[in-house]
Amino acid sequence: MADEKRCIVVGASSGIGAALARRFAAAGYTLGLAARRTDRLVELGEELPTKSYVARIDVTDPDSARERFDRLADAMGGVDVVVVNAGVAFENPELAWNDERTTVDTNVRGFVAIATAAMAQFEAAGGGHLVGISSVAAHFGSGVSPAYSASKAFVSNYLDGLRYRARRLDFPLSVTTIEPGFVDTKLAGGSFWMASPETAADQIFHAVRKQRRRAYVTRRWRLVALLIDALPDIVRRRVFS
Repeated sequence: MADEKRCIVVGASSGIGAALARRFAAAGYTLGLAARRTDRLVELGEELPTKSYVARIDVTDPDSARERFDRLADAMGGVDVVVVNAGVAFENPELAWNDERTTVDTNVRGFVAIATAAMAQFEAAGGGHLVGISSVAAHFGSGVSPAYSASKAFVSNYLDGLRYRARRLDFPLSVTTIEPGFVDTKLAGGSFWMASPETAADQIFHAVRKQRRRAYVTRRWRLVALLIDALPDIVRRRVFS
């Protein structure tokens, strides 16, 4: 890794992404800030103690998002850590098509667009660290928000696949899957064991620094994930319908 540490956060305009940008900057990283709302990114960049670059990236337009991501990484002289945090969540028990489509376009297609662009950057540079923000919801199907839970299961499994691919190729890539519970953002689906974005960012940064393969935010959510995985389907149907 180069002496100058560089991190791109996609989805940095608010919530966990903005808190992560501040946490990485506090550790001396140069930041690439990407989201749809560049006004918020500019304000955030002015707060940071290290140099920052701003790019408007809309992951629902994957071809444009990949091109803009590459231009951002090139402007930074390369990138060492990429955090893919962009995502949406809807309660959609009526299965409204627009909400389901937006969820898949953002959380699945958009995620893969940025993850594969990041992989190309890392492979050209000889290494890197990919961080994906999934969810504890990846462990269960939801009758209230089916596309969201399914999209997060995709994210977790896709990151596993990239990790296994790197091992098969003997490529020096770290992949960290982050599965938060409830974090105090607009996407929060509840208040049980809710963490602040700053607490989440601290724990995510620690997981990245330790090159963890998977981390739960807060850590106690690991117990919930294990319990959900152990539940028989008859119980899941009652709990998650």
